[in-house]
Amino acid sequence: MSDYKLAKKKMKEIKMNLEKFGEDLNVQVSENNPASVRAFYDKNLVLNAKPVLVHTQFGQKRTIPKNGGKRIVFRKLAPLPKATTPLTEGVTPTGNSMTWSTVEASLDQYGDYITVSDVVQTTGIDNTLVEAGEILAMQAGETLDAVAREVMNSGTNVQYAANGITRCQLVGGKESGNNYLTVEDIKKAVRTLKRNNTKTINGYYVGIIHPDVAFDLMNDPLWENVKTYCDPEDMYNGEIGRLYGVRFVETSEAKIFRAPDLVSESRTLSIDSVSGKTITVEEEIYDYDHIKGRKILINGKQYTVNAASTANNTITVFEPLASGTSAPKTNDLIYPGESAAEGRNVYSTLILGANAYGVTEIDEGGLKNIVKPLGSGGTADPLDQRATTGWKALTATKILVDEYLVRIESTSSYDEPNYEGE
Repeated sequence: MSDYKLAKKKMKEIKMNLEKFGEDLNVQVSENNPASVRAFYDKNLVLNAKPVLVHTQFGQKRTIPKNGGKRIVFRKLAPLPKATTPLTEGVTPTGNSMTWSTVEASLDQYGDYITVSDVVQTTGIDNTLVEAGEILAMQAGETLDAVAREVMNSGTNVQYAANGITRCQLVGGKESGNNYLTVEDIKKAVRTLKRNNTKTINGYYVGIIHPDVAFDLMNDPLWENVKTYCDPEDMYNGEIGRLYGVRFVETSEAKIFRAPDLVSESRTLSIDSVSGKTITVEEEIYDYDHIKGRKILINGKQYTVNAASTANNTITVFEPLASGTSAPKTNDLIYPGESAAEGRNVYSTLILGANAYGVTEIDEGGLKNIVKPLGSGGTADPLDQRATTGWKALTATKILVDEYLVRIESTSSYDEPNYEGE
């Protein structure tokens, strides 16, 4: 049985023991409660948060050091050079030594809480604090996973699907020539990791993939469903299958690069006229700050907005406007330029190996549940009307070896226009 299932079984036993107190646990919690009660809340939060932590599964783990400051250190061992000099008979060679290097990361704290009234605790059917703890655990897991995701997607080892060149030129939704993720892209990423001497994790590299992109990849005949090769107890959180030496885990929290709408009431703008580097648009520009400094796409060419006028609805760009067939002209559309062609979403698929990044553990103090029962508020709560339950976490994620992590950027055959990617 896996450590996760054993821990979950233990928590069930603790919960059953707590019920022997004979009263609703909502009322039972107090400053004088036994440690087992506090342990139940803490462990229940951690257990419910773990299934959400897809991005943190594969990093080099470090526990939060007590009284160790706000920085955490990850260590890397440098490989030894080849020993190509023949040994001399009877002569002891000089030998070698291990060389360690360190990578430091700053610890940041996150958290939230819920207030539960005495009326809810008295009249509620459910165990309110436990129920609140479960949704807080989901929030904590999603938060810590998102923090790790953003760091992991900041790497510079980038590959564009279907031989794409840049993010803004990736195409989707066409009859042909789309930059959807393919088996060839996976093979190229694996080749990159192998060329960089990246070690595998349990014999495979790992891919973190969005469901929209997984749908495209799973149509390949070489795709192996996880149920055909893996015991459920050995599965990663979110694992769906493997392909060409990569085990894939699926999460809707995988990074999506989505460009914001250009104005509050329209994703695109229509060109009315062009003069030099200044473009007059048909729509009203309400918010100058929202568009200044933005990337925009016109006929496949990317520009940066230098200034915008709300008075006469004009946009001025830094770069000279293209000429010829790509030149902006009346009725051409202006698309947001931070994502793919025509403002389409860009999906990140991470292919990684061992020691690509480091992350802090959520056990042993990394993630805590704090319960303040009725009566603990002092003069701030003179009628004992409020109890609170919340969480706080210290965490850090750091890319250790950029070469061990490949980010493949692609479009998808499914692209919900109004999806708010992060």
